Amino acid sequence: MQAVQQEIAQQLKVQPPFADAAALEAEVARRVAFIKDCLANARLKTLVLGISGGVDSLTAALLAQRAVNELRASSGDDGYRFIAVRLPYNVQHDEHDAQACLDVIKADEVHTIDIAPAVLGLKSKVDVLQDGAPAMVDFVVGNIKARMRMVAQYSVAGARGGLVIGTDHAAEAVMGFFTKFGDGACDLAPLSGLVKNQVRAIARAFGAPESLVEKVPTADLEDLEPGKPDEAAHGITYQQIDAFLHGEPVDQHAFDIIVSTYRKTQHKRELPFAP
Repeated sequence: MQAVQQEIAQQLKVQPPFADAAALEAEVARRVAFIKDCLANARLKTLVLGISGGVDSLTAALLAQRAVNELRASSGDDGYRFIAVRLPYNVQHDEHDAQACLDVIKADEVHTIDIAPAVLGLKSKVDVLQDGAPAMVDFVVGNIKARMRMVAQYSVAGARGGLVIGTDHAAEAVMGFFTKFGDGACDLAPLSGLVKNQVRAIARAFGAPESLVEKVPTADLEDLEPGKPDEAAHGITYQQIDAFLHGEPVDQHAFDIIVSTYRKTQHKRELPFAP
C-alpha cells in the first residue's frame, strides 16, 4: 500500500506536512514568489480568480493579493491588480460566506457575473438535454456551470490583460474532483501539491476566521442536491485523503476508493490525446 501511496504522491508533487509555523511561512513565501514569477514571465500585471465562498478560492486569493501587494511595493507600479470575481448561479445559497471571503481578501477589484442566463441559454439549445434522465441532465448542467465560470474568468482576464488562477490542490487532483476544462482550466495553480489541511492551515495563517477555514467543502454544481458536500461525493473524508497522500496508514476501503478513482480520472490530469 505504501508503495502505491508514494507513487501517487510523487506524481502529484505532494508537499510534506508543515513541520512548524516557520515551514508554513516558507511555503507561503515560495508560492507567492511563484505567482510573481508567473506574471513576470507572461509580462502581465493582472490576476483573476473566481471566489466561491470555500476555503480553496479564499486561500488562492490571499496568496494572489499578497503577491500583487508585494509587486506594487517593490516596483512602485500601481498597475498590478488582483481581480476577484463572484460567479453565482442565480442566488447562491451560501452567498454570505462568499461575501465574508471577500471581506478577508480585500481584493483590488470585485466583479459579479451571474452565470445563470448563459447556462440556461446553452441548456435550452442542446436537444439531448431536453428529455434526458433528470440525474444525467443535472450532472451535465453542473459541468456547464463550471465551464461557464471558466469562460467568464477568461473573459475578464482577456479584457484586462491578466492570468486566471486555479484552485486545484492535491486532495482534489487525486480524486479528479474538478470539471475538465472547467474549474480545471487555468493559467497557474498556486495550491498545487498541497493537501486539504495544508490549504486550511495557510488560510488560518492569513487570519481567516474558522467559520471559513473549516467550512464543509462543496462544489455546489447539482440542482438536485444543492450544497452536496465533497466528502459525500467521494465516499471518504478529506482527512483520509490527506493521510493517504502523506503516506500515512488508511483503511482498505479508503485506499481502494482513492486508488480506483485516481486511475479512472487520469485523463483529467493529462493533455488531450494526440497521435
